[in-house]
Amino acid sequence: MKRIFYLLLFVPVLGMAQAFPTKPVRIVLPFGPGGVADITTRTIAPKMSDGLGQQVLVENMPGAGGIRAAEAVARAEPDGHTLLLLTNGNAVSQALFKSLPYDPVNDFAMISTVGYFSLVIVTGANSKYKTLQEVIAAAKQNPGKLNIGTITPGGTQHLAGELFRSTAGIDALVVPHKTTGEVVIGVRNGSLDVGVDFIAPLISGIKAGDLRALAVSAGKRQPQLPDVPTVIEAGVKGYAVLSWNALAAPAKTPAAVIKRVHDELAKALAAPDVQKRFGELGVEPRASTPEQLRDFFISESKRWSRVVEAAKIPKQ
Repeated sequence: MKRIFYLLLFVPVLGMAQAFPTKPVRIVLPFGPGGVADITTRTIAPKMSDGLGQQVLVENMPGAGGIRAAEAVARAEPDGHTLLLLTNGNAVSQALFKSLPYDPVNDFAMISTVGYFSLVIVTGANSKYKTLQEVIAAAKQNPGKLNIGTITPGGTQHLAGELFRSTAGIDALVVPHKTTGEVVIGVRNGSLDVGVDFIAPLISGIKAGDLRALAVSAGKRQPQLPDVPTVIEAGVKGYAVLSWNALAAPAKTPAAVIKRVHDELAKALAAPDVQKRFGELGVEPRASTPEQLRDFFISESKRWSRVVEAAKIPKQ
């Protein structure tokens, strides 16, 4: 009787998984259109649509440090039809905000990572700095004089700059700007000593010779810039920063539905044309298990919380 009882409990869940999806699936992004996250999500969406048999729509919901998008998904029906593009911005949100209208870990069912992308430290083509070692040496010789341009206070680029400053043991000023364009102008005209941003928006300037790439933030060299050393190779031990994206669903979404989405995402990421497009954007496509993503998310939250505290960034 007990076995029959458990089987009866399982039947509705199995039925839901077999029926899913019954309508278009939304992936809610905490960014506006045109960025790396938006382009990569729109690259995998058609592939997932083919596999799921329903259209996968991308909905941009920028603003409020990603809170608006995350809250919308956390409160959505847990049936797999509303998903969140999770980012390291979500991982750091607990450290940046005094309170959140959701629990970043427990209000979501993790699905899989989507991709990882490196940042690059650049200076202007006419800069006196030819290597990252020279930048660090100058900063140590002139405490408080070096400035590091980034964007988005409390965002990945800003925190990557703060982590570089602290890990390299230099007294330097990290200066957040509104746009990547402002950072590029600053390093080109010399008002900024170096800039830190993702590879994708800077690669054209590097290839054109307007910017000089000094080091990439990832723990290994990047295929778009094979001759550019990592920050670790440049002598800063323990510095490895990768931005990342992932997919999550509302908590209590059935495990069978999570598995279906996971499997279709993994297939999409393995498609040759997707891998080619991701490579052009400087993104490494990489799937994970839900359990691996959850553990990774928690560890990232702890890591960036320490950076926020060390940088004395006030909570909003």
